[in-house]
Amino acid sequence: MRLRKRARPREVVTQSTLENAFDRRTFVIGTAMGGLGVLLAARMGYIAIAENEKYELESESNRVNLSLIPPRRGWILDRNGAPLASNRADFRVDIIPERTPDTDATIDALTTILDLDENQAADIRKRVEDGPGYQPVEIASGISYDDFAAVSVRLPDLPGVIPQRGYSRFYPTGPTVGHLLGYVGTANAEEYDEQDRNPLLVTPGYKIGKDALEKQFEQELRGVPGARRVEVTASGRIVRELETREDVQGDPVRLTIDGPLQDYAARRIGLESGSVVVMDCETGDLLCMASMPSFDPNSFSQGIGRVEYAMLRDDERVPLRNKVLKGLYPPGSTIKPMHCMAFLDAGVKPEESIICGGGRRVGNRFFNCWSNHGRVDMAKAIYQSCDSYFYHFAQQVGFEKVAQWAHKMGLGEEFDLPVASQFYGTVPEPDWKMRKFGREWQNYDTVNSSIGQGYYLASPLQLAVMSARLATGNRVLPRLRRGSDSIRFESFGFSPDEIGYVRQAMSDTVNGPGTAGRARLPIEDVLMAGKTGTAQVVSLSKSDGKTGPWKFRDHGLFVFFAPFDNPKYAGAVVIEHGGGSGAAYPIARDVMTFMFDPAKGMEALRALEQQWGGTAKERLNAKYRNYAAAEGQVIPPAPARDEDIFDQVEAEARLAARQTENLAEQASPSRVDNRTAAEVSRGSDAANRDDLQ
Repeated sequence: MRLRKRARPREVVTQSTLENAFDRRTFVIGTAMGGLGVLLAARMGYIAIAENEKYELESESNRVNLSLIPPRRGWILDRNGAPLASNRADFRVDIIPERTPDTDATIDALTTILDLDENQAADIRKRVEDGPGYQPVEIASGISYDDFAAVSVRLPDLPGVIPQRGYSRFYPTGPTVGHLLGYVGTANAEEYDEQDRNPLLVTPGYKIGKDALEKQFEQELRGVPGARRVEVTASGRIVRELETREDVQGDPVRLTIDGPLQDYAARRIGLESGSVVVMDCETGDLLCMASMPSFDPNSFSQGIGRVEYAMLRDDERVPLRNKVLKGLYPPGSTIKPMHCMAFLDAGVKPEESIICGGGRRVGNRFFNCWSNHGRVDMAKAIYQSCDSYFYHFAQQVGFEKVAQWAHKMGLGEEFDLPVASQFYGTVPEPDWKMRKFGREWQNYDTVNSSIGQGYYLASPLQLAVMSARLATGNRVLPRLRRGSDSIRFESFGFSPDEIGYVRQAMSDTVNGPGTAGRARLPIEDVLMAGKTGTAQVVSLSKSDGKTGPWKFRDHGLFVFFAPFDNPKYAGAVVIEHGGGSGAAYPIARDVMTFMFDPAKGMEALRALEQQWGGTAKERLNAKYRNYAAAEGQVIPPAPARDEDIFDQVEAEARLAARQTENLAEQASPSRVDNRTAAEVSRGSDAANRDDLQ
């Protein structure tokens, strides 16, 4: 029998209980609403007081648009203050893809407005596709004011398009300074990230140094950006300009390079592939570092097209390589005077001689000399370039000692220069061969190395340094940036008679019974000393070194200094696959002629350029047009320019000189040197273009 649970008695609802329940609920809700009100009031107070500045700025940004003004790059000047790289005013048009709803339609419209060809339009589309959307892409630069205005009035229909007036990098002598200075270009994504996403790097029209000195001196050349504040509507239309802060131009960089000499040497290389380096023996100043064929840095700075880049990339003469710093060649007989210095240090007397019967037998092999020289002492070994003499004494002295002197003279060494990289080549020796190949040094290694063949490799810069050290007997160090400090170089300890002996033998190479009679200077009372060199590239079974395919021909080399009795200048010429030294020393002759008599040097060069088809720049432009035509592209002819590119360089030099004179009158003597170069650069960009017209 189940017991039924008793029901709980119901609570009696009265007026009093209803009133108590209502009062409790009212209190809870009121408290919650009051707390919420206090929180809202506190938040409003915090926003109005504590964050007033933040929201004021955000409000201002809705009304005011702030944009950066790219700074003008500092000029790169030669030793005399003339510009090697300057800026010129131009109009340009850029596009920012992420701000453009339909990039293809916008590019089509710009192609029509600016009258761009299909090749240019294709290049623009490729840069848009490959680049990050936030980065501006150049559509065209250096356009006329009419084209600039035509784009500007159509901006409502061209979202993301930015026409602007600014400054572009300009290299007056074009390809003759391409490898030396490098070029500028738009920052890529990696560079943007490396520099902490600096907004300047994605500002339309701003470019950074991409190669060579433009890259090495980027921070000095960059300058400080300006800014422009404009009032805009909600749709972004500009109402009025409020304030503009001018940019601060970058500092100028003054080099040791002699601008006219650099241009002359590069042009004098002509149709060959090679390099010319000239140094000041007293200071170590590098006066010339010409490498040809080259590229026009103006093309890269404006955004080089794919067809033009393909032409440079596919050229077997490698115009994109700086041969002065990165070309490595067997030095051939150019190192024979240096080896003689090593022999002297080891105790060999200059009058000690051998009999050259056309070569030397070493072991079971006969090593040929290029001729039968009979009795040969040290002087004759140099000016007649007798291989047998060096076969003999290199074995007698031991190549370890010769290699030590090669390093002392600059071979196999890197120099403290503001360059991204330089190849240091090879000075072979027993320890090196063991480390490199795990094999013992043999007599035939000594024989090959004694005449600059075998494993020996040197750059044109190293050969020029070697020549300066041979000429002076001092450890001359090259420098590329102009300085005012006095230079004192360490002496190698040779007696004046020993140095004079080698100098005289090198003079006889050119001015006596030597191998380079055609290198004699056509200037009275100025004698140049030198040493020829021919570097074999392939075995004689493939080519005789003078004919056949270009790649199989011997390299031609020549090291020199002048005047021979009191050396002021020293240098080296290397011509790739030139067929022997006969391709190198005529270039050295003309370069030194230009140094001592510019008019006579230019007369010789102009006659040659008439045969070659114009200056280096004119030939490069013609080559591009022909290459583009073969690829089915039509390139308009280059605009007419002055007959001689020196006219333009001299005009800029005159402009720089005028600025210098004006500043010198205004500045105290203690400040002239520091202000002149900077003011020439900063005050002349605007006038530059008009002065050169």
